[in-house]
Amino acid sequence: MRTSLRAGLAGALACGVLVTAISVGRDGDEGNDATSPPTGPYVALGDSYTAGPRIPEQGGTPAGCERSGRNYPALVAAELKIEASDFRDVSCTGATIADLSAPQSTDDGTNPAQFDALSRATRLVTVGIGGNDIGFASAIRRCVTSGVVYQVTGGRDGGDDAPCEKRYVSGDVDQVRQRIEAADGRLARALDEVARRAPKARVYVVGYPAILPSDDGDCGRELELAPGDVSFVRNKERELNGMLRERAEAAGARYVDTYEPSEGHDACSAEDTRWIEPLLPRSPAAAVHPNERGERGMADAVLHALGALP
Repeated sequence: MRTSLRAGLAGALACGVLVTAISVGRDGDEGNDATSPPTGPYVALGDSYTAGPRIPEQGGTPAGCERSGRNYPALVAAELKIEASDFRDVSCTGATIADLSAPQSTDDGTNPAQFDALSRATRLVTVGIGGNDIGFASAIRRCVTSGVVYQVTGGRDGGDDAPCEKRYVSGDVDQVRQRIEAADGRLARALDEVARRAPKARVYVVGYPAILPSDDGDCGRELELAPGDVSFVRNKERELNGMLRERAEAAGARYVDTYEPSEGHDACSAEDTRWIEPLLPRSPAAAVHPNERGERGMADAVLHALGALP
């Protein structure tokens, strides 16, 4: 979700996002043993689901990356008591896998290649990426547009309750699945590069939290999707997370599941419990992105994977 997870959506994912945990356990890691959480140096890589756009307090450079001091990397670093000098958050809103290895232009400055933050001294790496590679944000916007038409016409335009799905799937051709498969290869090469640059680090690939409810219910005005498109978008996010899990495990990393703990806290859930904001955010966060509660939940999932939480 290059504009994705940037303009309010997001993502789409995916993120990113976005996003994951795998232990690339390596010999000779003098500073951290394999049974205790690393104490740094820690490098966080990722897209907007990692950066936390519009969540106070925003900081870091360039300003266009929209990093929050309360995003999940910052919360993980604080919980592990990692010194500020040993913590590098280089995540950036709108980042794709390609932006891990090349500079990324933003509306306010250029983010250096995220891989530049890695070194042989690095002991912990989290990676939350992929949603922008499949155009998840633009897909959600398009699906909402189709949903609005569906609601206005009362489904009279052919009786199709999944108009957006028809835009992406025709016969055996599934455009979103093709994009996920293409991102798979890029992520495989990226994780190889992480291992090369930070051979002693434990690497965690962080998945994306649930954007939509687990059933096919109506999201109402929070996300005006046609009934069948709720299922379509939800299933595409699950496919993206499935790819992230498989690629992490194949690379010897560990996948961090943020989807399961976030179920029931999606963008269509109650305002005081949701992790993801709807198209019109009610708390400081970008549209269709994690709010501060969501970043806290993602941090807990990472800390659990690290063994720092029960």
